Amino acid sequence: MPDTPTASAPLIRGDEPGSFPHGVLAERHPAVIRQVGESFPYGPEQRRALDALLASCADGVIEPLPADAEPRDRERWAAWGIDEYAGRSWYDVPWLWAESHFYRRLLDAVGYFGPGPWQGVDPFRPAKLAELDAPETDEELAALDGLDALTERERTGALLHGSLWGNRADLGFRLSAGGADDLGAAALVADDGDTLLSLLPPARDRTGGRGPATLCLVADNAGRELVPDLLLVSHLLAEGRVDRAVLHVKPYPYYVSDATTADVLDALRRLTAAGGAAGAHGDRLWAALTDGRVTVRAHPFSCAPLPYSEMPADLRAEFAAATVTVLKGDLNYRRLVGDRRWPPTTPFADVTAYFPGPVAALRTLKSDVITGLTAKTEEALEASGEGRWRTSGTHALIQVRA
Repeated sequence: MPDTPTASAPLIRGDEPGSFPHGVLAERHPAVIRQVGESFPYGPEQRRALDALLASCADGVIEPLPADAEPRDRERWAAWGIDEYAGRSWYDVPWLWAESHFYRRLLDAVGYFGPGPWQGVDPFRPAKLAELDAPETDEELAALDGLDALTERERTGALLHGSLWGNRADLGFRLSAGGADDLGAAALVADDGDTLLSLLPPARDRTGGRGPATLCLVADNAGRELVPDLLLVSHLLAEGRVDRAVLHVKPYPYYVSDATTADVLDALRRLTAAGGAAGAHGDRLWAALTDGRVTVRAHPFSCAPLPYSEMPADLRAEFAAATVTVLKGDLNYRRLVGDRRWPPTTPFADVTAYFPGPVAALRTLKSDVITGLTAKTEEALEASGEGRWRTSGTHALIQVRA
């Protein structure tokens, strides 16, 4: 992290009753445990483990990984701080770390890491598939058929905003000739969309001997939020804005709905079966995966309870080689800028100066951390009377450090 006056901004923890992080630890995590327990006919062993984790969320302390954990996994978690935080309250450690470790322990409880019959069974899969198969998804995919009437720039903007807004993506497709969507410009607290697209011009417009363009897209959620990400990748390939795309997903289920390789395949099948423009996008992506223009990466650090400033050398080299790396969603934003109580006007370029190449964030606001706002924007948001603008998911941002 660069040495700036704000570099000492405090880490966000869940120890303040009434705060958003405290509510996640005290209320959302127990609800997730109950949801998982109702989703599968787990046996007595798994139910006892789920009950123990539920009790731990209420008044317990962080426990080390189980003794039968895979040695390499134990080494990773040792490097990620388990020895420092084991034995402490969930509320007294960095919130990012506590959340990440909770989901790791949840997978332990249901036997995901095995050995046993539940090994590799995603406890969140029923919810992911239900969302992907929802009628709203059909409506969003059908909206793609109308994009042909737009200019290339308008189509690109529509699909960029579709990826930004995730499961509200259908609104992003409804661009008028003026370029305003149904959500309204006021919903964007920062908009560097033009800067992002300038990093990925069509091949015909590349100057100065610029070589092939590579996009790294670090995905966020599965289901109806992953589909617009895949559509954006497909469009950028079709328009010659990128020659290759690397889609980073989680190596195992994480944060309820975070995308894994299996989720990518489910979304791809949903597209190819849809027909029309959506089916064409699905066929294009299928071919691109087959010939290597699109690859899927599931790096272990994607599930690390740490900011990207602590990424390992191989991941740093991969991002350094990309034309631009786009990080999707709230969790990736927290990891990108550091999960700290930054003053909102802290420059985005300052807190991402460590990143090894051009980087962009596409994020719907669902947690407290925020950077890169103008003083005028911050003042307007605070004066709006909407006290939950940071966490309600009603505002979004596109920020770029080029």
